Amino acid sequence: MTIQFDNHTQRIAAIDWLRGLVMILMALDHTSWFFNTHRIFADSVLLHETGNLLATEQFLTRWMTHICAPTFVFLAGTAIAVSQIQRRQQGMLQAVIDRELLMRGAFIAMLDLCVFSMASGKIQMQVLYAIGISMMLMVPLQRLNPRLVFLLAIVILAGSELLLMTWWEPGGEVPLWLALTFAPVFGETYSVLYPALPWLAIMMLGWVFGEWIIANQSGSESVERLLMISSLSALILFVLIRGLNGYGNMFMSLEGNTLVQWLHVSKYPPSLAYTLLELGLMSIVFALLIRLEIIRGVVSHSGPVLVFGQTALFFYLAHFCVLLLLRFVLERGDLAQTYWITLLVLIILYPICRIYRALKWRYPQSLLRFL
Repeated sequence: MTIQFDNHTQRIAAIDWLRGLVMILMALDHTSWFFNTHRIFADSVLLHETGNLLATEQFLTRWMTHICAPTFVFLAGTAIAVSQIQRRQQGMLQAVIDRELLMRGAFIAMLDLCVFSMASGKIQMQVLYAIGISMMLMVPLQRLNPRLVFLLAIVILAGSELLLMTWWEPGGEVPLWLALTFAPVFGETYSVLYPALPWLAIMMLGWVFGEWIIANQSGSESVERLLMISSLSALILFVLIRGLNGYGNMFMSLEGNTLVQWLHVSKYPPSLAYTLLELGLMSIVFALLIRLEIIRGVVSHSGPVLVFGQTALFFYLAHFCVLLLLRFVLERGDLAQTYWITLLVLIILYPICRIYRALKWRYPQSLLRFL
């Protein structure tokens, strides 16, 4: 495929649109965390008690944000592959490219280990930790054959539960090495919501996809076809694994045949069922956005979804600041309030993100490039 870059930004608009959509959903989830009195947070065997009823509207509000982390991590892998070819075409040495990726990964991981840990009063290893560590590990991994990287990713995703069945007792003591790599921990002194290796595997899949679209000069239609075939395959496997109600569900069994129960899968740690469902859904949306880019192109460079997608890490940090400020003037309430506060957060962030994007483009070699 000949990479179709947005003429103004030298980016693939469909990637930015998809990233922007998941940032909006992420803002909804975190607004719910701050302001929703009855928010459901039961996405793990560590958080859910068997037999607890899950209110449908609350559950679906939480569930539809499940797509955020896998999509963002997958796209980070794709962006690594695409940016590599761009930079090599610009004459940048591979050693410099690797150093930039190591520095960016370290910076992102340290945001969790320093900024968010300081704010929470204990060590927090959340999504930025997983993304940062994964970026750093992609430096040596990208030297491997893409087929081998794909195989390793599948082994990690499919084999995580087997390893945890041997080494992990949910609710019990967790060795630090296991907490950092595969098993979540909700402790008094530190918490690990995103153990690194399953998320690294998702980034590896994104990188393989990026390498594929670069290597196959066959047009956007083939990329759409690959995404739709991958989606169908992933969703069929999800139905089989969830229906069999055993391995692949990360100890979270079906408790009935309702839609809520079928969708109630483990995110902490990510089960195979969760990963298949979310990447399957992501692939459908991605394919549709590629089709939209072919048909319409980039009509406006100032559209909110595009702006949010092009300033994703800055958006992530800034939206927490906005939510903290709003908490001084707004009370916790019901689900309807959560949605309108989310809209308010997005309205506030839009001009701020546009200003930041302009500065980043104006000074591409400044420290702003790490955000």
